[in-house]
Amino acid sequence: MLARIGHITRSLHESLRQLGLDRTLIKVAHDIPDVRDRLNYVARMTEQAAQRVLNATDAAIPIQERIDEGAEEILDGWRETLKAPFSEAQYRDMATLTMQCLADMRNDTGATKQQLLEIMMAQDFQDLTGQVIRRITDLTQALERQLVQLLIDFSPEEVRREIGGGNSLMNGPQIHAEGNSDVVADQGQVDDLLDSLGF
Repeated sequence: MLARIGHITRSLHESLRQLGLDRTLIKVAHDIPDVRDRLNYVARMTEQAAQRVLNATDAAIPIQERIDEGAEEILDGWRETLKAPFSEAQYRDMATLTMQCLADMRNDTGATKQQLLEIMMAQDFQDLTGQVIRRITDLTQALERQLVQLLIDFSPEEVRREIGGGNSLMNGPQIHAEGNSDVVADQGQVDDLLDSLGF
């Protein structure tokens, strides 16, 4: 069994060399660690941004609660003042309390604005990670095309005829595969192709 696997491996390597795909595999072997590093970078940047957003939210919630409590206190105070007989001293006290509350609210809204800006700035990672993800996607698509071409090149002639001359595999996933006989539409067909190739 081991001898057979060794023979298949040597035959495959020789076929790859003849097709010029050994250089492709060397490039893929070099690019895969780069992809891993890039994905780790995306994960790290996403985690940092999420942490910044959570921290800013945690800081902003108590400020908003304080604004709400101050507004409720002023509203209740004025309701009581308006119900009671007129008292200049009480009106002055309420006016003073209202002015102090408005000043506090002004400070609190400024602090809230700072936290909202922090949340917005935490999203700046998306442009960088978007570029990284696009590069990874391009590399993945190139690798997929090369692997599919390898499967086509090594598939038996009857399998190539059955799947539409081999071209359908290069078309990528199909959105409407129902009723389309030359489309590899499900995992079963992929498994059949791999079985026919001895995998």
